[in-house]
Amino acid sequence: MADTNYDLIVLGSGPGGYVAAIRAAQLGLKTAIVERENLGGICLNWGCIPTKALLRSAEIYHYMQHAGDYGLIAQQISADIDAVVKRSRGVAKQLSQGVAFLMKKHKITVHMGEGKLTAPGKLEVKGEKGSETLTAKNIIVATGARARDLPFAPADGKRIWTYRHALVPPEMPKKLLVIGSGAIGIEFASFYKDMGSEVTVVEMLDRLVPVEDADVSAFLEKALKKQGMTIHTGAGVEELKATANGVSAKIKSKDGKVESAEFTHAIVAIGIVPNTENIGLEALGVKTTKGHIDTDAMCRTNVPGLWAIGDVTAPPWLAHKAMHEAVIAAEAIAGNHPHAMDPRNIPGCTYCRPQIASVGLTEAKAKELGYEVKAGTFPFIGNGKAIALGEAEGFTKTIFDAKTGELLGAHMIGAEVTELIQGYTIGKTAELVEDDFIGTVFPHPTLSETMHEGVLAAFGRPLHI
Repeated sequence: MADTNYDLIVLGSGPGGYVAAIRAAQLGLKTAIVERENLGGICLNWGCIPTKALLRSAEIYHYMQHAGDYGLIAQQISADIDAVVKRSRGVAKQLSQGVAFLMKKHKITVHMGEGKLTAPGKLEVKGEKGSETLTAKNIIVATGARARDLPFAPADGKRIWTYRHALVPPEMPKKLLVIGSGAIGIEFASFYKDMGSEVTVVEMLDRLVPVEDADVSAFLEKALKKQGMTIHTGAGVEELKATANGVSAKIKSKDGKVESAEFTHAIVAIGIVPNTENIGLEALGVKTTKGHIDTDAMCRTNVPGLWAIGDVTAPPWLAHKAMHEAVIAAEAIAGNHPHAMDPRNIPGCTYCRPQIASVGLTEAKAKELGYEVKAGTFPFIGNGKAIALGEAEGFTKTIFDAKTGELLGAHMIGAEVTELIQGYTIGKTAELVEDDFIGTVFPHPTLSETMHEGVLAAFGRPLHI
C-alpha cells in the first residue's frame, strides 16, 4: 500500500498550486498535489497561456495585412482559424507537460481525482482508481475559479460562449457580442476583431477596463472604435437568446433605451465564481466572503493547518498573485518568516491591441485616499523606438506622492507595455522615490524610455515632448 501521509497536500495544480508544491518540496517537505483535470490548471490549459498564443497569431495577421506600412508586399493573406487554435492548444499542452516534469523533478506525488476535505488534515481523493484518503499536517486549497454565467442565458458552447469555448471556437464568429470589458472580455474582443469578426462590446460600468486609470480607459475606447469596434458603456444586456443561426440580444443603453440586436455568437466575460463547492469547507467551518475563502497575510484560513491561495481567495484574481501567495504559504508552513504581499505592488496586464499594464493606485484612487499627487503623462509619439516600430499610439502615466516622492501608481497603454511594467513594479517593491527613477539611465532607443519620461513629466521636466 502506497504511503498516503504527507507534510503538505495541495488541492489544485494551477499556477498557485503547482508553485506551492515546488517551493514546499524545495524546503524539504514531503508534498502531494491533487488535480481533477489538467496539471497547470485553467491558466496553462484554458486561460492565460493559450489566449496569449491566439493573440500572437492575431497580431502577426494584423501586421501581414499592414505590410505596406513597412514597405513590404504581402498578398492573398488569409487566416486558418483551425490552425491558429491548434497552435494555441499545442502551446498549452507543452506547458502542462512541463508542470508534470517539474512534479517528477521535485519528487511531488500527483494524485489525479476530485479532492474533498473530510476532517482537519484529511483529504479524500476520488479518481479513476477509486477512493483514497490522504493525510497531512497542512493542506493548501488552490482550487481556483470558473467563469460566471449570465443567470438568464447560461453558456451553451454553440452560440453563447465563456472564455473556454472562445479558445476552441467551433467556427469563426461573423458578428460577435462581448459582454464585459475586463481583461478577458477585451482580449477576446481584440483577438476576434483582428481575425476579421465584427465586434460589439457591452460594459455595465461607465468605461472600458474599469479597474484601470480613467485616462487608459478613454484611450482604449478611442483606439478600439478607430479599429471598427462598437462600444457600449454604462449599458447592460437585458436578454440573450440563442437561436438556430445566432444570438438575439436586448441591450439597454445608458439613456435607458432598449434596442434589439442580432449576433452570430456571444462571449460572456462578467467575472468569476470561486470553486469552493463540494470540497468540504462547510463541514470544517471555513470562513468565506461571497464564496471566496478568507485568509490572513500568510494565507492561513481560520482552520488550523488549512491554507488557501489564488482565485479561491480575495482579489486581485491573477495568476502571478497566486504564485506569489504560493511561495508565502509554503515558506510559512516550513517555519520561515516570509514577507506579506502588498496588493498595491501586484501588476495587472491586458493583452489587447494596444496592450495595457498598470501597478498601484489610479490617479482618482490616490486623490480619494487623500494623497497630494504629482501625475505626468508621456505619449509614445515622442518615443523614437515606438515610431520606428510603427506603434506610436499609447502613453505612460505615473502618479507620485508630492510630499514624499513615493511612486503611487503607473499606468501604460501601447506596444509591449506588459513587458515594461515590471520596471515600475520593482521600483514600487523596493520603495524607490522619484530621484531613483530620474537618476536611472534608460537605454536608447527603447520603449522603456517612455517610463523615464513618464516620471520626468510628473515633475514638470519631460525632455521629448
